[in-house]
Amino acid sequence: MRGFYIGRFQPFHYGHLKAIEWILSKVHELVIGIGSAQFSHTWENPFTVGERIEMIWRVLKSRELLDKCIIVAVPDTDRVHSLWVAMVRLYTPKFDIVFTNDSLSRRLFEEEGYRVEGIPFYKRELYNATRIRKLMAKGDEWRKYVPEEVIRVIEEIKGVERIRHLFPS
Repeated sequence: MRGFYIGRFQPFHYGHLKAIEWILSKVHELVIGIGSAQFSHTWENPFTVGERIEMIWRVLKSRELLDKCIIVAVPDTDRVHSLWVAMVRLYTPKFDIVFTNDSLSRRLFEEEGYRVEGIPFYKRELYNATRIRKLMAKGDEWRKYVPEEVIRVIEEIKGVERIRHLFPS
């Protein structure tokens, strides 16, 4: 069985990794959709889709999970929610089950006949991308919340400097 898991991964953190590991205990393959793929260089979406793919790919490769995962980019539909599941289908390989904690995504996929399951949160108060971006912007410790491979990508692209520039004052 193949599952589908979508997120913005801004940045990819240990909570995302735990979710992927948990999902892979339920399915044989996983399509990882990188949502809001067309956005970058904003406070909510500072990293490009290519940068996010690189983060996730390196983490999955180092943990020997690449052979079980397919990473795809999925753009938004400009809040035309009724089109979103069709957009996902257009940009992804076929999948059988959706894993999400987002109530709107759950409703949209269920309306299209998909089975949807929630994902256990892993230390949500710590592993939250908005919180991690704020730590980066303020110069606080953020590295312990993301895998080493993600740290390297962020450093290579000068991601902390980008986030500090984008931080809403």
